[in-house]
Order: sequence, then C-alpha cells, then structure tokens
Amino acid sequence: MQSGTILVSTVEYMELVDITDKIEKDIAKSKITDGVCVLFNPHTTAGLTINEGCDPAVRSDVIKALKKIVPFNISYQHLEGNSPSHVLASLVGSSLSLFVHNGRLQLGTWQKVFFCEFDGPRSRKIHWRFL
Repeated sequence: MQSGTILVSTVEYMELVDITDKIEKDIAKSKITDGVCVLFNPHTTAGLTINEGCDPAVRSDVIKALKKIVPFNISYQHLEGNSPSHVLASLVGSSLSLFVHNGRLQLGTWQKVFFCEFDGPRSRKIHWRFL
C-alpha cells in the first residue's frame, strides 16, 4: 500500500481545479498497475468530485448552480463568515475512490477529477492511498 499528498493552490474564492494529471503522475511513480486509488480532502470548506473536464464552461456552470442551491445571504451563525463554504463542502463530499487498471485511472472519456475550492484562494492538500 502506497500513499502520499497532492498539493493544490487555488486562486479564486470558488473554483474547480483539475487534479487528474497530478494523480496519474503519482500512479506512474508508484508503479501500481491495478487497484483502487482513494483520495481524501482534509479541509472543511472544499470538496472532491468527478465531472466533465473538456469544456471549461462546465466548471463555471457547476459553480453557478451551487451558488443558487446554497444561499450566501442568510443569517448564518458561524462567526468566520464562511458557512456557505461548509455547506457546499458537505454537499460535494470529501473523498473519492477510483479504479486503476493497467496503470491508468478508469475514468470515462470526458471525466476528470476536480478539487472543489469553496473558500479560497488557499494552499490545500489531498491525501491519496493506493489499495
């Protein structure tokens, strides 16, 4: 079993950052050919998701839709002022499990793995483990 950490720097308050290449580089370095890659995000105002990665408009559409789902202008009680970010992180989730076969992530044709920033910009990390 091998594990490590991927570093991600975000530049926007909310953004989806494609981390697929970083994960695949770590798979290549590990020499793992088959198994499961588990990703865990240890941050309470960020998430992980898989979605279409070819058209950047999809990322902005996802952010627009999430902003409609989670209101930013209600009286949250959390004093830091980032309660919507906590709600968004809970909706998206903090972990993913991905199949690896022949040293490659088994994603669909258009799929990519995204780190979802909801309280940036920040320096973040994602822990991975190959099983």
